[in-house]
Amino acid sequence: MTAVAGASPAAHRSSKAKRRRSPTLTVIMLVMFGYAVLPLFWLLANASKSGGDLFSTFGLWFGGDFHLFANIGETLRYNDGIFVRWFGNTVLYSVVGAGGAALLATIGGYALAKYDFPGRKLLFAVVLGGISIPGTALAVPTYLLFSRIGIVDTPWAVLIPSLCSPFGLYLMRVYAADAVPDSILESARIDGASEFRIFRTIALRLLAPGFVTVLLFALVATWNNYFLPLIVLNTPTWFPLTVGLNQWNAQANSGTSGAGDATYSLILTGSLLSIVPLIIAFLALQRFWQSGLATGSVKQ
Repeated sequence: MTAVAGASPAAHRSSKAKRRRSPTLTVIMLVMFGYAVLPLFWLLANASKSGGDLFSTFGLWFGGDFHLFANIGETLRYNDGIFVRWFGNTVLYSVVGAGGAALLATIGGYALAKYDFPGRKLLFAVVLGGISIPGTALAVPTYLLFSRIGIVDTPWAVLIPSLCSPFGLYLMRVYAADAVPDSILESARIDGASEFRIFRTIALRLLAPGFVTVLLFALVATWNNYFLPLIVLNTPTWFPLTVGLNQWNAQANSGTSGAGDATYSLILTGSLLSIVPLIIAFLALQRFWQSGLATGSVKQ
């Protein structure tokens, strides 16, 4: 009874501490939330307007009639469905490029963290140096290289650079150093498991949260990639969404499309549709962001 009675005030203080709230932090978080959500709300509100209401109504609210579904249908049908082709190209570049980049970063990070071989420190230093180089600085040399080997204006010109993720490799190297205990690897080697089997059945499971993190970073970067496809692609049927929507915007600003405000409705609706897959990807993959998968697997 004494122990229970003595523990009760401590538990009460702990529960009271958990209920404490900071009004200042709450206000700051609400401001940050509004700052992040406001552009999305603006995009949704304006994508639901007709071409006539787009510039005649308040920008941060919906128009008189809800035209979102009509605008979506028009966007998908416009110019023989070119938006659907751009969407498919973006999915191809993102799935193959981001998936390959995450897998290569996981394999390379695991090797740098768990194997000792000549030149490992130098290789890791080169990776760190690669992080500091912006992708735009490499776009023109990449174009010149790809033009020599004849893959300009093909999907390979976008896919091959997307497979390289120095930041992902660095992140996986740091994560693998602690996420994969050396004692587990030694136990598997003593049991006669090959290095490939150890990586496939043990390390890859423990590295799953880091893999998903790199995958999402690479997915967002590839999905929003604009400058490289703009340089290496000339045929509109190979454009991703970023380049294609910018082409529509240039036509609307120059007046060559002849559609007036309707073209801006297509641009806004297409921009809204382009962010939906990223939202779905984050919601679907966030459950994999866990830590401590190796807790309890090693005897102390």
